[in-house]
Amino acid sequence: MHNSGLTARHIAATALTVVLLAGCAQTREFLTGSSRSESPDSDVGILGAPEAEQYLVELQRLAAGDPATQAEIFADAQSGSQLTPDSQTNLRFALVLATPGHSEFDPDLAASMLREVLARTELLTQAEIALATIHLKTTEQIVVAQAEVQRLRSATSRAAQNQENVTNQRLASVEAENRRLRRELQEAEQKLEAITSIERSIREQE
Repeated sequence: MHNSGLTARHIAATALTVVLLAGCAQTREFLTGSSRSESPDSDVGILGAPEAEQYLVELQRLAAGDPATQAEIFADAQSGSQLTPDSQTNLRFALVLATPGHSEFDPDLAASMLREVLARTELLTQAEIALATIHLKTTEQIVVAQAEVQRLRSATSRAAQNQENVTNQRLASVEAENRRLRRELQEAEQKLEAITSIERSIREQE
């Protein structure tokens, strides 16, 4: 059963690693321009929209920063999304939630917010659409991987519990058998003592 637990954890870790590596590869494609439109002029400017570089720099700081830096970035993105909710602030907060490596990482909420953002692409630049699409795909894969991890853990836990139940039942059966044997031994000793007493009485009479 111990080997089954190790196998489940190995599968889960491998699945998450593949998902994260896939997301990194897609982001590299975006940075090199392969995910952009062939015509730079096709990216219609959105008034007040941040450059893609701003999102990426912040995400890099979030991923590589210490806990204090990560908490500061998260709090700022969260307050921006709550106080002045629009496509850009919601996208920024969703990207923060979608970035692994900090305590507020939440792929489920990130995926939900990214779907809402992408439902109104007319309010996004092409770069923002690309960022949102890449991270949505990655977070969806992470959610699937996490569900598989949970399934494997539950299966391992159930198997361990079943094995423990079987072991407990066997122990209970052995203990019951031991009690029965002790009773029979006690009864046999009592009978032997009675027979010995009778024989002694007969000899004394003779």
